[in-house]
Amino acid sequence: MADSQLTLDRQVCFALYSASRAFTGLYRPLLAELGLTYPQYLVMLVLWERGLVTVKELGAALRLDSGTLSPLLKRLEARGLITRQRSATDERSVAVALTTDGSELRERAQRIPDRMVSGTGLEVDELAQLRSTLERLTVALDAAQREAEGKQEVGR
Repeated sequence: MADSQLTLDRQVCFALYSASRAFTGLYRPLLAELGLTYPQYLVMLVLWERGLVTVKELGAALRLDSGTLSPLLKRLEARGLITRQRSATDERSVAVALTTDGSELRERAQRIPDRMVSGTGLEVDELAQLRSTLERLTVALDAAQREAEGKQEVGR
């Protein structure tokens, strides 16, 4: 049994899952000071970087569907951090923008990345390499998923 591929400690997916949970746990108290959850922080990161975006663009950037994204946006809007505005030319399109309070929150968030780097115990270049590896893994997994879905379609 020790050589089996079906052991928890040999699963890359479990190592990624565990690391993700640990990262989120380290973020939790830092984000609590800002009054944000981790998913809300990700939304704010995109808005701080890009400014005005559509809900569709935000969903694509975060890899979230509208059913997951809409409640996040509603809570951020209720806190006065963002606004949502339906397009006058295409009512299916909703633009999301930062309010003054949302823009100002960026200043308070500036210290989070350094505290996260410190918490990892890794050097900045090691983290950059890890991020690059994970990005390549995501691209490969997306391609494998599309291929599997294509084969399912052919088999129907």
